[in-house]
Amino acid sequence: MAPAEPLTLFDPEPPTTPAPPNRLLQVRRIYAEPAALDSSRGRQVLGRFPGAEVVEVPSHWQIPDLHGNEGNVERWVRVKTETLVLGVKKSLSARPNGRSANWIAPSTANGCAMACAYCYVPRRKGYANPITVFTNIEQITGYLRRHVGRQGPKPEPDQADPDSWVYDLGENSDCSVDALVSDNVADLIATFRELPTAKASFATKYVNRQLLDLDPAGRTRIRFSVMPEDDARVLDVRTSPVAERIAAVDDFVEAGYEVHLNLSPVVLRDGWESAWAALLQRLDDQLSPATKAQAAAEVILLTHNRDLHEVNLGWHPKAEDLLWRPELQQPKRSQNGQDNVRYRNDVKRDGVQRLQRLVELHAPWLRIRYAF
Repeated sequence: MAPAEPLTLFDPEPPTTPAPPNRLLQVRRIYAEPAALDSSRGRQVLGRFPGAEVVEVPSHWQIPDLHGNEGNVERWVRVKTETLVLGVKKSLSARPNGRSANWIAPSTANGCAMACAYCYVPRRKGYANPITVFTNIEQITGYLRRHVGRQGPKPEPDQADPDSWVYDLGENSDCSVDALVSDNVADLIATFRELPTAKASFATKYVNRQLLDLDPAGRTRIRFSVMPEDDARVLDVRTSPVAERIAAVDDFVEAGYEVHLNLSPVVLRDGWESAWAALLQRLDDQLSPATKAQAAAEVILLTHNRDLHEVNLGWHPKAEDLLWRPELQQPKRSQNGQDNVRYRNDVKRDGVQRLQRLVELHAPWLRIRYAF
């Protein structure tokens, strides 16, 4: 009798090829929780960055080299470029939201490789806050399927969507960039493709054309953020140029995404109205009839933060010439508990009304879902 063949152990996921060169991510160090390292998604990330040093940490929240390290202000962009964190999402919940979405989905990542000067995400994990990938994606997508199932059909239209429950995926990250690191975003898009009563949604400032191959079947909404290019060159650090974002919109619509526009943030400065008029006219000139027929927009005036103001002075003080306007701003307690500053009520109300008139004049097809 022939001897039995030896049992062969194998990884259920196919081998991961290294990530192609990208200016945003040249990863040299990966901090990781042990459970994240042991997961198939964690191994995928390690395979994409095979030359990175791996440092085990007890928690993605407990990394002294990153959290509360003011010295990282001087290395703001370098940390975002060279560092990743792997963790396990411990608490899974979908929080109600009344603006962009009906629900904020559990995060599959937080932090970002980009460095927008007004972004609130760095406030959550000390200084720099590079991307943290949560590797327990099967638990997260399973939770979302169950949560959507409990909601049943949407009973009536609202500002998020007339027919579907909308789940915001990227509250604390940019999903287009996250998709460079792992397949979490691909798995989320595949999950919502199978949920006829719900849609995924995320805002982005990065054009990742790999997403065009994911067949969203109309169940994922991408919200491309746009602003006048003169502002973006100062404030949208390490993002895709605004012209590239606009050029991508029709392609994403054709690929099966619902594509909206975030007119965000609106920064009130000398000449802002003429700059926004030119941008809106550009959208009207370049976008296709099919895109315009399904388009909608959010208008979001700038919200800033005193602590972030101090951080920016340490690495990008030029941005604060646009962002920090005490004569126009007042304190604001945000929905996520941050002590922020925003334009005074009268200034903000006037700014929203002026921008709405510009939309009516230069892009009347662009339905504004909400403005604040």
